[in-house]
Amino acid sequence: MVTRSSLIKPSKNTKFRIDFDWWKSQDRNWRNSLVSFLCPEHRESFADFSDRTDLDLVDPDTGEVVHGDALTFTLINHCARQENFFSENAPLVDSIFKVFLSNNNQPLDSEELAEIINRPANTILSTIGSTTVYKGIRPV
Repeated sequence: MVTRSSLIKPSKNTKFRIDFDWWKSQDRNWRNSLVSFLCPEHRESFADFSDRTDLDLVDPDTGEVVHGDALTFTLINHCARQENFFSENAPLVDSIFKVFLSNNNQPLDSEELAEIINRPANTILSTIGSTTVYKGIRPV
């Protein structure tokens, strides 16, 4: 969902990330959007998944048990790590969103994003730095 934001205009040094809480509060279909980014194996698994979000999950890197949302956890810790997760033909906002998923939502500026997705930093900044918020991508 696209929503207007009342933020000060970001610069090339502004860091962005996905604000999942903002996205959840603005888009009641946010879970359906996330399902579309899942790998084929997990897309099938989550097709009939209930909206139960509070589960005990095991971090694949540390073995630590964390409490959280299985859909988001699976997307970040499995699907975003697959070779075919990125596509050169994907829409700009989807590519940016996938970068944040693949880097565990660590903040990045437009120039860092440009290096990763091979798109112009000015285009990235003018898209995610505008008054319209796409997929919860917001300045930190």
